[in-house]
Amino acid sequence: MPRIVPVLDLSRLEQGASERRTFLADLRSASRDIGFFYLAGHGISWAEISEVLTASRQFFALPEADKLAIEMVKSSQFRGYTRAGGELTKGREDWREQLDIGVERQAIAQGPGTPAWTRLQGPNQWPAALPDLKPALLAWQSKVTAVAIRLLKAFAQSLDQPEDAFDPIYSSEPNHRMKIVRYPGRDTTGGDQGVGAHKDGGFLTLLLQDDNKGLQVDYDGSWVDVDPIPGTLVVNIGELLELASNGYLRATVHRVVTPPAGVERISVPFFFSARLDATIPLLGLSEELAAQARGPASDPDNPLFRDVGTNVLKSRLRSHPDVARRHYADLLKGESRVG
Repeated sequence: MPRIVPVLDLSRLEQGASERRTFLADLRSASRDIGFFYLAGHGISWAEISEVLTASRQFFALPEADKLAIEMVKSSQFRGYTRAGGELTKGREDWREQLDIGVERQAIAQGPGTPAWTRLQGPNQWPAALPDLKPALLAWQSKVTAVAIRLLKAFAQSLDQPEDAFDPIYSSEPNHRMKIVRYPGRDTTGGDQGVGAHKDGGFLTLLLQDDNKGLQVDYDGSWVDVDPIPGTLVVNIGELLELASNGYLRATVHRVVTPPAGVERISVPFFFSARLDATIPLLGLSEELAAQARGPASDPDNPLFRDVGTNVLKSRLRSHPDVARRHYADLLKGESRVG
């Protein structure tokens, strides 16, 4: 059976005008068809990939007390460690342990009328027992940010827009975040949901996988495996590109299935997004592309908003109810608005 998820080589952008046009056409086709692709030619070395995977394994090998010392519930920015079963997708536990980090910034002072989503900006939590983790993860964050920006410019061009079409809504303070994730084997979990079926909310997700399977994408009503290809990143578009393109590009539902007994899976997803204070514009597509735009899909139980901060906070509150109860009780009681 031919591979359904295609492999695209980012270095083709630099191989002359003809190859560039072909790459942009392939990018647009892959994103409208299955919505996922493997990215080769991204310029990140095997040594750099190995370093971040090794650092991730070292973190998850720490004693539980060291990991719980930076438990996410201690952070109003939704940063830190979450034990397996501690995050929810559509109300069900995701059987993975993870460490969330975002951009290192100062927290925003709060006062009357300050939008609730401003609480999302602030510092990360780092394990005192593993000081080498911070430089390793921030270095990886920097590398994949550069790749994501190159790719986002290519997406703009694939839609016949200027390559800097998205610059005004991310360039000064992009709101990217990442996780390191460990999926334990099925013999130690409460089910086979590593991560439940969902879409990603940002512009682009760039995922590094180890050698173990588990990621699946919904393609025409069937689950298709996105098995690891060494040296590549897996890319999928998020709901911000769906909104900006009026549904010409569409974020794709995907999930992760818990590994078999005795196997653990490590992954490092990076989510590239817009500034929290940004509003997503509607691109002026050509007549030909506009005729193929289907409008953004929106779940009535989980609506999409063009205000980035509102969207992000809504997602975080749903996924981490313990953090929501501790740090956002005023919103849960209806005393304030998310936006």
